[in-house]
Amino acid sequence: MVFDEMTTRSETGTGESYLSAGKSAVDVDVLIVGMGPVGAMIANLLGRYGVRTLAVEKSTELFVAPRAIALDNEALRILQQAGIGERDFEQLAVPSVRLISPQLGEFGAINTLGPIDGHPKLVTFYQPELELMLRMRLERYECVNVLLGATLIGLIQKKDHVVANIHIERDTDLVVRARYVVGTDGASSLVRRLIGQKFEGKTYIEDWLIVDAQKLERSVDRVEFFCDHRRPGPHLPAPGGRERWEFRLHPEETREDMESDARIKELLAPWGTPQTIDIERRAVYRFHARVAGAFSKGRVFLAGDAAHVTPPFIGQGLVAGLRDALNLSWKLAWAIKGHVVPDILDSYDEERRPHAKAMIDLAQLMGKLVMPRNAVTALLIHGFMQLSRWIPTLRRYVEELGVKPKSTFARGLFAKGHSAAKVIRGSMFPQGYVRRRDGDIRLSDDAIDPRLTLIGFGVDPYQLLEPLLLHQFLGAGGQLVQITHRGQRPSTGTQRAWEDLTGVFLPGFARVGWLAVVRPDRTILHDGPAKHANQLVRESLDLLGAREAQAEPLAIQAH
Repeated sequence: MVFDEMTTRSETGTGESYLSAGKSAVDVDVLIVGMGPVGAMIANLLGRYGVRTLAVEKSTELFVAPRAIALDNEALRILQQAGIGERDFEQLAVPSVRLISPQLGEFGAINTLGPIDGHPKLVTFYQPELELMLRMRLERYECVNVLLGATLIGLIQKKDHVVANIHIERDTDLVVRARYVVGTDGASSLVRRLIGQKFEGKTYIEDWLIVDAQKLERSVDRVEFFCDHRRPGPHLPAPGGRERWEFRLHPEETREDMESDARIKELLAPWGTPQTIDIERRAVYRFHARVAGAFSKGRVFLAGDAAHVTPPFIGQGLVAGLRDALNLSWKLAWAIKGHVVPDILDSYDEERRPHAKAMIDLAQLMGKLVMPRNAVTALLIHGFMQLSRWIPTLRRYVEELGVKPKSTFARGLFAKGHSAAKVIRGSMFPQGYVRRRDGDIRLSDDAIDPRLTLIGFGVDPYQLLEPLLLHQFLGAGGQLVQITHRGQRPSTGTQRAWEDLTGVFLPGFARVGWLAVVRPDRTILHDGPAKHANQLVRESLDLLGAREAQAEPLAIQAH
């Protein structure tokens, strides 16, 4: 096939271009437009499933200035799906977020110390390093190719494919015929405009100066929000001795004045003498809070900033894009491989858009705390928050991240209703450390392949299913796993059995004799008692349309 003659181009090695063999057209399963971190993440996840993918990016070089700076435990867990762990790029775990008022001192705090699902609650990082890692990992997937210096100039949707016209610098243009297109081309997305989706929301009227610097004499180990109506802004530590400040501009201040060395060093004077500060980046931005009217149209999907833009006050911009990547990628792979009916792709917008909007709403609320309009408003709001810390329930709600929208879907691709267990359908399956009989210890996401999974808690699911139903489930890209409580000997017939070392699953999540069907993105699809195993699997396959699908074998490449 034409696809097999193509090679990857990246910063680590230019390789040959698509047109080196004289080709001017190509067929692929998925075309990704934009190779920022979200596009690169989608390419990695599709690569794991053997999906023929082409990613195009108009820039020929990686953007080396830091932009996104914060990741939460959910984002780190998603990166884990692409085989990127804590040792693969430098991170700095942040123990707390402090809200500081010039009148009241610290009036609020958020506890970010410790892990959730095996990862720190909050870390800062250096974005160029992570982006390079994501691109480098693509070189292990023969089915994924990257074309740099390539700009999308048009899309035409057909009944069973999309035709994209790509302009390539210093070369012949390329026509790409793709079964699906994903636009990850940023807030000014051409893909979004070509499919006619509005980008609704607001733009903040204030400009903000963002400064990244090194070699500070007085550094911090936590995030600080200075909630001063005269000059609000956050201050964050970052790996490599870096720190970031954001300063809101006054109406009379200009971009040119604020970006000058003299002005920046004046603003940073409380943290070091001008001679010691190494300014790495300075830029004036205007923040936005916008979300697309829909995250898809036909065979074209939007993800990351192309679908939603979040103000930076809660550090969820890139995190939201990574959630998009995880939710969309497996659905594309399963539809392309024929394991499910393509209709399941409609659930991407249904699941992701409400959650993205909830995060934007929270960021806007946080913005009101950070930048009050005047001293009176500041005193009232911050004073109320300080008083609320004396109420234990309210204090725990704020400090333990209760205010953060949960990754639990109200509607989408999961069985409706609730079971008698603590399992919540449409929520994330937890992660903990598990051990195999041979002594191998892993985080559970690394132990359990990213497939459709029937998990038996303390029971062997192989012994519960009718032979035909078992065959149908495995044919839908499924697998069966047993998780036992610590010290329980697993059944010998189980394909994969793991012992729960920390009680995350038993008794923390389920009870012995319970089953859960978990989607490849670790969302709970269905659950129920072992005695209803066949009904549970039958209903799960019907939700996916899996028994109607014509599947090809699914091979998952180890990361």
